[in-house]
Amino acid sequence: MRISLVIPIAFAAAGAVWMNMNEAPQIKFYKQIAKSKDRETVANQLSEIGRGSPRDFEVFRTRQILISAGIGFFSTVIQITLRNSPILSLFLALFLSTLTFAAIDFDLGKRVKKQRLMVDAEFPAVIEIYSLALSAGESPMMAMERIATSAHGSLAKEFSLVVAKVKSGKSFHFALDEMGRNLESMLVRKFVDSMIIATLRGAPLTDVLQRHAQEAREAQRNQMMGAAAKAEISMMVPIVFLILPISILFALWPSLANLDLMAGA
Repeated sequence: MRISLVIPIAFAAAGAVWMNMNEAPQIKFYKQIAKSKDRETVANQLSEIGRGSPRDFEVFRTRQILISAGIGFFSTVIQITLRNSPILSLFLALFLSTLTFAAIDFDLGKRVKKQRLMVDAEFPAVIEIYSLALSAGESPMMAMERIATSAHGSLAKEFSLVVAKVKSGKSFHFALDEMGRNLESMLVRKFVDSMIIATLRGAPLTDVLQRHAQEAREAQRNQMMGAAAKAEISMMVPIVFLILPISILFALWPSLANLDLMAGA
């Protein structure tokens, strides 16, 4: 009965402390988060999934810490309810909190990897559309704006960010370069470099874009062939270690049974 009263009292006390907390401790807490050693790495990952503002890192890290602390707190309460050893409860709470913290980081990395794969998959089609728009007489900026407003996808969102930066007064070359640095994609980086060099030198953009689209198609084909080769190896594992031994056992079982009968006779 006492434990059932401790839990709501603890929640009420935590809520009261948080509500009565003035602005200074919160600012100090955010400043401590801002000093994280992996701030730049995590901020770049968040930027790739569309959360590139400086505040997003603080929100992500605060949410990560609160979830980890909450998991540890609930684990401690459950262990106390079960009347386990306090030391064991503390170690289990620390382990679960650390595991939750690492799992959130792992989930962020997984989302970033998925985002990169989506960008690489969309790249050939988007670049072909961009090349057609340029062939129709549109400027690079107008063609990019058309794709940003009509297409749906990760690369189209990046194009919309470039258009917004250019409209806010930034140079088209600098906006393109920022997009290439934000996206960890070799295809996009080569496309951005070629676009900047071609526009500065006055080279025909259509030929450059068509060549990049062809290279992207070949890179996609090579990636699919590599994935198919890995899938073949993965399919061999159950065949070699499961199906083949069972087949051999069924083939040899009658002979082994006859040998046992002959030995018994």
